[in-house]
Amino acid sequence: MHSINKIGKSFWYITPISETDRPILGMVVGNNKTLMIDAGNSEDHAHYFMKETMKGELEQPDMVVLTHWHWDHIFGLSALPNTVSIASAKTKKEMEKLIPLSWSDEAIDERVREGTEIEFCAKAIKNEYKDHRDIKIVLPDITIEKRIEIDLGGITCVVQHVGGDHAADSVIVYIKEEKILFLGDCIYPDIFSEKDNYTVKTTLALLDELELFDADTYIPSHQRPISKEEYNQEVAKLRTVAKFTEMFDGDKSKIIEEYEKHVKRELTEDERETIDNFVNGF
Repeated sequence: MHSINKIGKSFWYITPISETDRPILGMVVGNNKTLMIDAGNSEDHAHYFMKETMKGELEQPDMVVLTHWHWDHIFGLSALPNTVSIASAKTKKEMEKLIPLSWSDEAIDERVREGTEIEFCAKAIKNEYKDHRDIKIVLPDITIEKRIEIDLGGITCVVQHVGGDHAADSVIVYIKEEKILFLGDCIYPDIFSEKDNYTVKTTLALLDELELFDADTYIPSHQRPISKEEYNQEVAKLRTVAKFTEMFDGDKSKIIEEYEKHVKRELTEDERETIDNFVNGF
């Protein structure tokens, strides 16, 4: 079940649901304008969030930012016909590729068989769209190459392309006055290759870019919001595993041995999974 929560004075978000792969959606409310972050994985998802956070049932935000092209972040855009949509130029290019696709069970299953779709997404789409499959791909109105700053009236949002292994088109949204960094999926591994993976170079470049933002709260789309301390722990883990992966040429047993020496304890399941991901991407 979803819940709507508030952080600071101007930011609301809806909690994620893993079964249907509904990510966190954000709403930043300024004195003059309102900005939604991500459009949701269906019109139902978007409508529910807007109804709970906007004043009237039919009211829509002025703008929506798409963090990247994956289905769970864009399929709800058709529910926002009067909202100006913003995305990276790379996101628009990837979304254009989705326009000719069919979303019937048969078509989705065929794409899984040929390796252009993954089983996890196929299952989640079927769960989200049980009763109807009227999916319409709506392209963003405005595209950016690198960065845009949006003044909502008393609150400023920086939208910046950062990339990452999960999706090369990823953008983040930094809510300046609230010190909130909406990460989307950018710090997750690539889950669309044969094996889930991180690459050393891309991960380190991403972390360097994210470090430039002074945030107290970080929002990864498929978890709960995390504190600066929790985020720093995640970054330290990624940087350390990346360093050892390079040091030992992707040799898993040596990386594990060195990481255990580094943390002076047995590794957690999460740490082992991160090592696997880096080894896969090396």
